[in-house]
Amino acid sequence: MQSVFGKNGTETPEPVKAEVKGKIPGWLQGTLLRNGPGLFSVGDSAYNHWFDGMSLIHSFTFDKGEVYYRSKFLKSDTYKRNIAANRIVVSEFGTMIYPDPCKNIFSRAFTHLCKAIPDFTDNNLINIIRYGQDYYAASEINYINQIDPVTLETVDRINYRNHIALNLATAHPHYDDQGNTYNMGTAIIGFGRPKYVIFKVPADASDEEKRQPALRKVKQVCSIPFRSILFPGYFHSFGMTENYIIFVEQPFKLDILKLATAYFRGVNWGNCLKYDEDDITLFHLINKHTGKAVSTRYYGDALVTFHHINAYEDEGHVVFDLIGYKDSNLYQMFYMENINQDAKDFIQSHKSFSPPVCKRFVLPLNIEKDSPEGTNLVDLKDTTARAVVQKDGSVYCQPDTLFEGLELPGINYKFNGKKYRYFYGSRVEWSPHPNKLAKFDTVTRKHVEWQMENCYPSEPVFVASPGAVEEDDGVILSSVISPNPNISPFMLVLDAKTFKEIARASIDASVHLDLHGRFIPASI
Repeated sequence: MQSVFGKNGTETPEPVKAEVKGKIPGWLQGTLLRNGPGLFSVGDSAYNHWFDGMSLIHSFTFDKGEVYYRSKFLKSDTYKRNIAANRIVVSEFGTMIYPDPCKNIFSRAFTHLCKAIPDFTDNNLINIIRYGQDYYAASEINYINQIDPVTLETVDRINYRNHIALNLATAHPHYDDQGNTYNMGTAIIGFGRPKYVIFKVPADASDEEKRQPALRKVKQVCSIPFRSILFPGYFHSFGMTENYIIFVEQPFKLDILKLATAYFRGVNWGNCLKYDEDDITLFHLINKHTGKAVSTRYYGDALVTFHHINAYEDEGHVVFDLIGYKDSNLYQMFYMENINQDAKDFIQSHKSFSPPVCKRFVLPLNIEKDSPEGTNLVDLKDTTARAVVQKDGSVYCQPDTLFEGLELPGINYKFNGKKYRYFYGSRVEWSPHPNKLAKFDTVTRKHVEWQMENCYPSEPVFVASPGAVEEDDGVILSSVISPNPNISPFMLVLDAKTFKEIARASIDASVHLDLHGRFIPASI
């Protein structure tokens, strides 16, 4: 696996035409942008964690039945500094760099204590997001890097803090039917009382003539105080319906003091996250139009979640689906020493890790003040999820288990925030590298899979057919790599209805396993 997942990627700066087998629908016109780690060592120095690798942006352009591939490293300040020094000089999630041999001197430690939280790396390797009509490489830091979606050139670096009081922000925003972008971040230091912040960037925020960033029109929707000032809950994504934002404040927490002192204490930022299995999970429900939180206190058992699947409103309830874990060991799996293990050794050393489970929670909206203790307020017929009134008037929520062993979920985004039936994802079977794709039907509770021996597909992306009415009328796109030198990397095209392969486009270039991305139709 080292030959595929541990080695450095290379750029393919000019488009390479792929060899297509099968038939790609003529209506499929546009570009699939993907982002993920692609450079794991510089000079004689190497990263400790897969999530540390420097961003490599990929594009797969579909044009009249043909596919063209190109890739470029994100030219972040981090990338430039590392390359100029010919070694890693900027710390990342799992790799702390000590360029100064006097790191234990108090004056130097104090300097880093002050700077640790405000300024992280700008290595945006997680996702491609849109604000206005601008596209950005993003991760969970205060910087985003604008890219040209055609050439993949890095255009500009944007600091959230120049536009809104944030130290961190997610790489998984939501988009409404009008094209507005909603996202969420944290204000930890320098902005008054620590809080979570939900914000909105209007669809018309871009200003190409004056080259003004879309974030100049950002508006705060609301803020939510931390329930523990020094231990905010970590979050990777959130849910959104037509009228509500759902924020899961989980007991997977960031230790602020440990984070601020990580540099001179000799620990990496990843070690500043801790899971409190004896705590509860709070579910915050915020009206996205008024910014006001629903007063009911909803909570559930301890869990860890990274990805929401979808959320919607149904007969006086808010329903939201997410991927949950019973522990926080997922990040541990991605240390390079783990993912480069032999498959059998990996299974043996990680067999106790919690598998991902697709869970459905239901929050009743219309709660009578005199509802008797012990009453289950969920009266939907298609779920076993419960929301039980407690003595103090709070509501204890227990989920309905939908499916086990799936991550990197995706849907037909036209159904985002609406009642839906299908989701797609990567099947996870004792490996940090999924080797199957799956389609799950939330009504029948059945699933179908695509698999090819010794192949590793990326997160599936749904693209709807023009004028599609049925939810699964479209195609699934996934880039596939293999450690087998006789299998070229290829773009897989599946019929979303049948989940059968209709085409693949083999690429004569180096393609790396990635994380997330988005499809940009040719008309945009």
